Amino acid sequence: MFSLRTALVLALVGWSGLLPAARSATAEDGKVVKYVRFHTADSKRPTFGIVEGDRVRVLAGKQFGKWKQTDRTVALADITILPPSNPSKVIALAGNYKDHLGDKPLPKNPEPFYKIPSCIQRHEGKIVLPTTTDDVHYEAEVVVVIGKRAKNVPVDKALDYVLGITCGNDVSARTWQRNDTQWWRAKASDTFGPCGPYIVAGLDYGNLGMALRLNGEVRQKTNTKNMIHDIATTVSFISEHVTLRPGDLIFTGTPGKTKPIKPGDVVEVEIEGVGVLRNPVVAGK
Repeated sequence: MFSLRTALVLALVGWSGLLPAARSATAEDGKVVKYVRFHTADSKRPTFGIVEGDRVRVLAGKQFGKWKQTDRTVALADITILPPSNPSKVIALAGNYKDHLGDKPLPKNPEPFYKIPSCIQRHEGKIVLPTTTDDVHYEAEVVVVIGKRAKNVPVDKALDYVLGITCGNDVSARTWQRNDTQWWRAKASDTFGPCGPYIVAGLDYGNLGMALRLNGEVRQKTNTKNMIHDIATTVSFISEHVTLRPGDLIFTGTPGKTKPIKPGDVVEVEIEGVGVLRNPVVAGK
């Protein structure tokens, strides 16, 4: 139980102010919290906040350190939403849904590959199609946002290292993916990693609906319970080999079959409880 002195401190500064963002109150009290990284027209400096209805409560401190709530709020309509983090690395899973693999055998372990941080694109940012290939596909995915340094973490503790999840689109150039030795440009060309708009903590990550809409038409639909390897297993496995750092992103695989996108299309990825990631598609120059 808390001492009287502790209770008084909590009352004065607020519970969240004593916690690092990576271990927010969501994991402690079951509340769902929706974080957003953004800037305003008045300030291009990246800012971190909590979405409260149609406004954002600005947080003071570090996104992946200690922070506290402030009295300042801004209208959600007046901000530019940025990518959820500035990751040191971006990792993605190949073949993590049975219906995407078809007749291929199921992987015994998660099968990660690397995207690169420069491929990340913000919510409402443009997906730019390369001029040298015309077979670029959408891929709706849950993206894990790492909250604190993770190395050799056991499965039963892995979610303690997750700040939350967001929506992602693992844009993929299939001709390059089939014919190149490596997937570096097929999966990580500029703008091939849209993610956002929010980081949401406190959800049941293993039971969430996910859908992708192309020009308003549903093209992919699944539930995260259909993942072959769940988020905890994936984070634990990757951490055995690679040290995960705050802000690192893990794309967790796409369901079903995918189709090409073309200039003029609008792609939306929606995850239950998280929101909608929206990106227009344009031709490269």
